[in-house]
Amino acid sequence: MASRISELIIPCQDPNALAAFWCEVLDFVVLDTEDDGSVEVGPREGFGGLQPTLIFSPTTEPKTGVLRMHFDVNATDRDQDAELERLLSLGARPADVGQTGEESWHVLADPEGNEFCLLRTRLS
Repeated sequence: MASRISELIIPCQDPNALAAFWCEVLDFVVLDTEDDGSVEVGPREGFGGLQPTLIFSPTTEPKTGVLRMHFDVNATDRDQDAELERLLSLGARPADVGQTGEESWHVLADPEGNEFCLLRTRLS
């Protein structure tokens, strides 16, 4: 038997706003909110499936530096260019983490500056 990732915790200054952004990006829904202001989002099927849930946990500390771990996302129903436009319209913005410009992926940042990559391959 092995372990698997069930939840990813993301400290942030505005859990509700970041949860709303990632729900739109991933087609997730809000699964739970806690008294401390944490917001859990995940697949419509709920906790425990193949995809981990995301918990946006409130902090007063701003993000500093490049993240040591980040998300890679892939479009599911459109090509990379169309998905890039959709993500930018949701509030993502281009980010520079030292890429050369020759990469097949786009480096973006969410509304709080957390880097993530949009990969070329479309997943079904």
